[in-house]
This record gives sequence, structure tokens and C-alpha cells, in this order.
Amino acid sequence: MNSIYLHRTVRFVTVVGMVILGFLSLYYLSKITYPFIIGLIIAFLMNPLVNFFEKKARMPRTLAVLLGLIIIFAVFAGLITLLIAEIVSGADYLAQVVPNHLETLIDYIEHLFAAQIIPFYNKITSMFNSLGTGQQNTILENIENVGKTIGTTLGNFIQAFFEKIPNIVTWFPNAATVVIFSLLATFFISKDWRRLSALAGKLLPSKAKSSTQTVFLDLKKAMFGFIKAQLTLVSLTTLIILIGLIILRVDYAITIALVTGLVDIIPYLGTGLIFVPWIIYEAVIGEVSMAIGLGVLYIIVLVQRQIMEPKVLSSNIGLDPLATLIALFVGFKLIGFLGLIVGPVTLVLITTLHRANVFRDIWAFIKGKEA
Repeated sequence: MNSIYLHRTVRFVTVVGMVILGFLSLYYLSKITYPFIIGLIIAFLMNPLVNFFEKKARMPRTLAVLLGLIIIFAVFAGLITLLIAEIVSGADYLAQVVPNHLETLIDYIEHLFAAQIIPFYNKITSMFNSLGTGQQNTILENIENVGKTIGTTLGNFIQAFFEKIPNIVTWFPNAATVVIFSLLATFFISKDWRRLSALAGKLLPSKAKSSTQTVFLDLKKAMFGFIKAQLTLVSLTTLIILIGLIILRVDYAITIALVTGLVDIIPYLGTGLIFVPWIIYEAVIGEVSMAIGLGVLYIIVLVQRQIMEPKVLSSNIGLDPLATLIALFVGFKLIGFLGLIVGPVTLVLITTLHRANVFRDIWAFIKGKEA
């Protein structure tokens, strides 16, 4: 083999091996250092706020970081308090309304049994009695097998559920530990952000430092753009639902719209978790016009989400709409709902590496000076 191609092959294998080794190392290290990774991400996100306090308010860095953490904690605590208050208010409303709806639903089920199920059962029974003994035994055996299968499946589910209860209970102390270490890591990383950045700059070669800085700035822009895009999409969904519920004259329209907008963060399921059971219930109790109105509103929300999501993501992250749509679809097909987030993030990373000429530098290294 020509020595040029041999050297290129060796360098190509070296690059692939280093990439695989890097990903494996990152994966296994992240399993034991994830509180500090969370702290790094939070420090990265709150850095503009800390810089604002430090420069505009002329606070010491330590005080600015502490104030930033207090504000973030207060915002989350306020949101949780608001959510709990809405849940309590909604529970009180449901306690007054549900008994009447439940009585209506029971009357409907009784009517269904009297008018449909019992005549159908009698018809099936007469057909069964007209069959031969062998046919009756076969049907009974199949019914018994189906019952055993359902019973086994249900039993396994209940057993697995109760087996997981100890894990759920032990999760709370672990979660508290992770929160404490993440907050401490956030504080110290944010406080020493400039020193750590300077240290990282000294450890990296000048060319790698330039590429890393470009990647870092693009990722920062994309991350804040992604958050902005999600807030925009949720706000649009909430506004459309609010207008629709007001037109339909639904009680507590603002509360329902806010809750449904928050649920919309869950990919694909999103608003369906609220609308689908609601539409079915309205149809069952005979409120056909309300069921149709909610169905139309649900379709409008779905269509606007599918149309706006690629466009909003691409405009805020700086990606091509078609490429964003492909990334969303491929991510969803490969790893499910999480892929709807991982897909665009991966596309952003690849695009950022391309802008930083990382792929060009790797290709130049593989080709070497022989080319």
C-alpha cells in the first residue's frame, strides 16, 4: 500500500478512536459528576445576570452570584407556589362540579347497559347455547386463556409497581443531595468563572482555543435561542387556547389555558393530555357542541404547533427550517420524545463545529502534508 494512504488511514483511525474514547469518557464521567455538570449549566445560564449585577450595580462577584441564585430560586419557588395555588383552586372547583358530572356519567352508563349491553349479551348467549359442545368448550378455553393473560399482565404490573416503591422513596434523599451539590457547584463555578475560563484558555493550544471560543459562543446563542423558542411556542399555544376557551365560554379559562400551555412543553402528548379526555367526557355526557368546539380548538393548536415549531426554532437558533424539521423527525424516530430536544441540539452542535472549521481542520490532519 502507498505510504501516503497508509498514513491517512492511520490518522483517520486515530481521529475516530479519539472521538469514540472522548464520548465514552464523557458518558461514564457524567454518571458520577452530573451534579457538577448541572451546576456548570446553571452557572453558564445565569452568567449574564451575574455580570449585570457585577457591572451595573457594581457588586462584588460573590454577592452578585448569591443574589442571582436567590432570584432564580425565588422565581422557581413562586412558580411552584402559583401552580399549587391553582391546583388547590381547581380541586375545590372540581369537588363542587365532579359529583354532578359523575352522576350524569353513571346514568349514561346505566342507560348504555340497559339499551345496548344487556340485549347484546342475551343475543351472544343464545348464539352460544346453539353451538355444539366442542365449540362451546373451545370458546370457554379461549376466554379462560385471555383471562389468565390479562391477570398475569396485571399481576406483573402491580408487582413491578410495588417493587419500584422503595426506589422511589430512596430517590428523594438522593435528589436532595444532588440539588445541594448542584447549587454549591453553581455558586463556586459562577464565582470563579473568569479564573476557570482563563485556566481553560491556558491549557488549550491557540488554534484549539480559537475554535473552542467560536463553538462556545455559537452554542451559547443557540441555547438561549432554544429557550426563547420554547417560551414563544408555549405562549402562542396558551394564547390560542385562552381565546378559544373564552369563545366557548368555559369557566376558569385563564387557569386551564395556563396549565395546558405548560403541559404543551411535553412533546407530541402535550395538549392532548388535557384535550382528549375532556373531549371524550363532553361527548359522553351529551355536550356534543362543546366536544366539537374543543375538538376544533385542539386541531388548531396541533396545526399551529407543527407549522410554527420548525420556523420558530430555526429563526431563534439560526438553522434552516427544513434542516430543523429533519432533525426533529430523526431525533424522534431514534430516541423518542427526548429526540425532539436532542435532534435540534445535535444539529446546532454540528453546524457550530462546521462554522468553527473543526471538520476542515480534522480533514486537513487526516490528509496530512502529503496532499
